[in-house]
Amino acid sequence: MPAHCAQPSRLFLSGATGFVGRNLCLAAAQSGIPIFAPVRDLEKLRRQIVSDRLPEGLITPLSPDPSGWPDFSVGLAVLSAGVLFARNRKEYFDTNVSWMRRILAALPRDCKTVVLSSQSAGGPTPGGLSARNEAMPDSPITWYGDSKLAAEKMIAADFSDRPITILRPPMILGSRDSATLPLFQMARGFIRTKPGLATKHFSFLGVEDVVEAIFAAARVSEAGPFYIASDRVISDIDLIETAARVSGGRGVTLRIPQPLVRLLSAVVDRVPAMRRATPSLTRDRAKEIWASRWVVDPTRFKKCSGWSAQVTLESALGEAFTFFQSEGKL
Repeated sequence: MPAHCAQPSRLFLSGATGFVGRNLCLAAAQSGIPIFAPVRDLEKLRRQIVSDRLPEGLITPLSPDPSGWPDFSVGLAVLSAGVLFARNRKEYFDTNVSWMRRILAALPRDCKTVVLSSQSAGGPTPGGLSARNEAMPDSPITWYGDSKLAAEKMIAADFSDRPITILRPPMILGSRDSATLPLFQMARGFIRTKPGLATKHFSFLGVEDVVEAIFAAARVSEAGPFYIASDRVISDIDLIETAARVSGGRGVTLRIPQPLVRLLSAVVDRVPAMRRATPSLTRDRAKEIWASRWVVDPTRFKKCSGWSAQVTLESALGEAFTFFQSEGKL
């Protein structure tokens, strides 16, 4: 944990077995902070504890159902759990809105809480602008984005008297991110495919910077939501070719016309095995591929928290590749 961040005596963490949550567990372990974590898959948590060499007893698992929780006190709650890919709108809302409401209702009222939302709640950068900021109207374009925005509105309506701060990260990269495995598998091949002929631009964050932003948000009194991002804007070509470079790929990048990608997304939606293998290419989630710019401005959060991103694209992807190699997946 960053030295400048106040350390909570105890941490509540939803999403402990997810990408950000897993890295947050490592940061807490370095400072000896006990964690209370609702988990659906205890065996997955046990494997994670062994793989990451976390201290015995660091994490106290809780039932996903708050009604079964014992009494406990925590200094900071971080809600990072959420459904990224689902078959329909209801599945997104059941977890990202309804379950979050139950979690918040069960937490101590005076507990500082940081909620990890998403850039998708705001939607892509409006046409003609360089970056989206918090003053712009929200325009999510997927069920996932709708659910994240609905969760933010639920918090504002039902928990306005609670010390809650909401963060909206963009694409997050780094070690322990299973979602980037297909990127490296493609990047190491002879042909690397890029959806669309036009170059697209994005904000990104290294996962270590997200963890630092969460602890920085614990000291912020404003509710947000706040966009957080690296100052560097990257393109889809940057992402693919950097992944190839750090993994030793020597192929070429082929731009695929967008109509063909749209056709593929329709096929993916209809074939369960393909939907499981490439959930980001369902017709709903693929809407985020069509937008040409997903860039956000982190200035507001930087000013009120003192946080700034430090991790480079090369470092984030390099750490992700090293992790996959250590796991025997590449």
